[in-house]
Amino acid sequence: MNDLAVPRDLLARLAAVVGERGIVPPAEQAPYENDWRDQWHGRAACVVRPASVEEVSGVVGLLAELRVPIVPQGGNTSMCGGSVPDTSGTQVVVNLSRMNRIRDVDALNNTITVEAGCVLAHLQEAAAKVDRLFPLSLGAEGSCEIGGNLSTNAGGTGVLKYGNTRELVLGLEVVLPDGRVWNGLRSLRKDNTGYDLKHLFVGAEGTLGIITAAVVKLFPRPRSQATAFVAVEDPAAAVALLSKLREAVGDRVTGFELVSRPCLDLVYRHIPNTRDPLPQPHPWYVLVELSDSTQGPALGELLEGALGAAAEEGVIVDAVLAMSDTQRLDFWRLRESISEAQKIDGVSIKHDVSVPVSKVPDLIEIAGRRLVEKFPDIRIVAFGHVGDGNIHYNCGKPDSAAARDFFAGESPEVNHVVYEVVRELGGSISAEHGLGVLKRDEIREYKSALELGLMRAIKRTLDPHGIMNPGKVL
Repeated sequence: MNDLAVPRDLLARLAAVVGERGIVPPAEQAPYENDWRDQWHGRAACVVRPASVEEVSGVVGLLAELRVPIVPQGGNTSMCGGSVPDTSGTQVVVNLSRMNRIRDVDALNNTITVEAGCVLAHLQEAAAKVDRLFPLSLGAEGSCEIGGNLSTNAGGTGVLKYGNTRELVLGLEVVLPDGRVWNGLRSLRKDNTGYDLKHLFVGAEGTLGIITAAVVKLFPRPRSQATAFVAVEDPAAAVALLSKLREAVGDRVTGFELVSRPCLDLVYRHIPNTRDPLPQPHPWYVLVELSDSTQGPALGELLEGALGAAAEEGVIVDAVLAMSDTQRLDFWRLRESISEAQKIDGVSIKHDVSVPVSKVPDLIEIAGRRLVEKFPDIRIVAFGHVGDGNIHYNCGKPDSAAARDFFAGESPEVNHVVYEVVRELGGSISAEHGLGVLKRDEIREYKSALELGLMRAIKRTLDPHGIMNPGKVL
């Protein structure tokens, strides 16, 4: 793959392309070499921060000529180690955070053209300024960048109505592994002129090229929202509630998040100024949100009526509706703080998996039963986007020292138990976080040889020297 040593004058040659501002001093490289979860630690030959597509092209062209491996990086919020270098000291991190401009907003076409380093929250704000919505939303939106969201095909809390990131992108600008620039920044809804090349790069985790800009879809901004925090007995009741809500209000259901009680206990323990929305604890909860383009109280009345009917049928145990935007945001803060609370509490074995929505209760029940049989004191922290079948199924121990030992020693067996259940239920071992380093080897067990062969053929065609994010995905 990479059989040439890193030239001694590499830093100077890269500085000639990006200028001194585009080179991170060696003493300041650590944030680019370590992941958000503090699970992967690498050492880069250097870290480059180009400020334009021309500079990215120049950097990649130079590194391709020298056969120096490249690690594309955005906000570095990957959960699977996909955005950090290995420990060899031979890989160059190309961080796109300086490429953060919004190039164009077309409110009439409902599109926005942004550079890859644009922070997701800033993109959302730019859409709001023209009275539009960019619906991708996730806990890291204040620091993750749209290039990374695209390269991992991020999901988030709006998938139920708006789809994954793949469904939100119309066009891309990509620097290919030889330094050439493919300008596919088309803002067309219909373009039936052959292979849809953009989808090769969405979800490829930087292994086929570097996304430098994108045209993404905007939507009408919701004029009214209704949000409720609902207690249910079990995940089966949550799935039943989702079905009843869809029957009652159709596609106004834009958020439907499953949360187990252990998740909330961690949030209350570690995140200041959080409190239980309901007077009594319950084993499971659902955070429900409806949105509509019409104004007025009708949506709240719809949700209240649907929840009342569900209560009469025994589908839900209790519920509280948000009576203000502040209360609504408090509900969402509970959901979005789970990952941070887990990180503070200690290490855990994380699973980002998906199954058909109807099989979510089976996943949680069967995997839990099998894990408890093998590890009686295991703590399971399950939550996620039950509306699209994506569950974050995380495993640890109540004691942080025991959790570290558990993570170090039992991860392979825990993964095997969970992934086998996922396979039995027709699911995927990676729903929205990608493969990165974490699942690079395991995917061989859960994808067919034909699929993997096709993926490798595409990789060889676009990146024959294997310099793009080597050791990730494949």
